[in-house]
Amino acid sequence: MKILVVEDDRLLNNTLCYNLSASEYTVDAAITKSIAMQSIEKQDYDLIVLDVNLPDGDGFDFCNEIKERRPDTAVIFLTARDMESDQLRGFELGADDYVIKPFPMSVFQKKVAALLARISKQNGSDCYEDENLLINFSEMTAMIAGQSVPFTPMEYRLLKVLTKNPQRVLTRQVLLEKLWDINENFVDEHTLTSAMSRVRNKIEVGEFQYIKTVYGMGYMWIGGIKK
Repeated sequence: MKILVVEDDRLLNNTLCYNLSASEYTVDAAITKSIAMQSIEKQDYDLIVLDVNLPDGDGFDFCNEIKERRPDTAVIFLTARDMESDQLRGFELGADDYVIKPFPMSVFQKKVAALLARISKQNGSDCYEDENLLINFSEMTAMIAGQSVPFTPMEYRLLKVLTKNPQRVLTRQVLLEKLWDINENFVDEHTLTSAMSRVRNKIEVGEFQYIKTVYGMGYMWIGGIKK
């Protein structure tokens, strides 16, 4: 599991990196938002440990940018700001935890371990299932209302990205990047639009709706809501 620690206090940054590395995680460090952004553009992280007060930017705004680019990356805020309004804002932005400084390192390590274990378990599950739809991504099989339904490899990849990010708006740019990363081939706007249309026509039959178009933004997997 890969972790990026974004903290401008060099001593705390070094301490966090040392202890997380000792837990056998792959850890990178950044002391500014700009350095962190360079790291995020180069690779995906499972978790970003993020200070709210950075010398070149606000951590809350940066979290919003991270979630737009990498919606499935977990974020834990580290901050001395203990106001309830700040904590609520952090969670509203999609943070997985909000840790107030100072904190016991042992407790923080337990929080990280529990969060990453949950992420690993979720990623390890290679099926999606509800009362109407069953998709086995490893076997590339699917059934709707007990009847087999065919999907192309591209459609399976698109479905996997959507189902692994439920109730989150995925922009077209994010979807293009993820499909390109997975397939290792260029995926353009037309390909995405066509694949999305085919998938919706196949799964949104009868009374169920699975994908919501968020106009001007992208798409959201809403998971088998009855129309």
